[in-house]
Amino acid sequence: MRIMGLDYGSKTVGVAISDALHFTAQSVETIEIAQAGKLRKTLARLEELIDRYEVDTIVLGYPKNMNNTEGERCAATVEFKEKLEKRTGLPVILWDERQTTISAERVLQKSGVRREHRKEYIDKIAAVFILQGYLDSLRNLDNG
Repeated sequence: MRIMGLDYGSKTVGVAISDALHFTAQSVETIEIAQAGKLRKTLARLEELIDRYEVDTIVLGYPKNMNNTEGERCAATVEFKEKLEKRTGLPVILWDERQTTISAERVLQKSGVRREHRKEYIDKIAAVFILQGYLDSLRNLDNG
């Protein structure tokens, strides 16, 4: 079974999937949210990916502020988490995503992706950073 990583935003959801051994995270796609608050199609697409990749756990980026406080995006993320759990029946783990979008932006910049094209990749790369952080923490627990 695999683990899915998600970077949930107001307009898109970046998706990453682990390998079967839970060592690495790979980007899959960015799902466009058709209309704010309307998540039926987004959840349906996530279900398709869950089935295709045989996912048993979801790691959802939790957008805390840099000072560790929780803002509006945290409340929206918790609401999305609850919808995901209800719809899929899978456990959804909230994972601190501070700095993931900044890190993704840096990777794209260093890779030579032009600024106007970075938007296409940023969310799924951020999802990779979220998931990889979680996978690394699992290995640290096993080794600790």
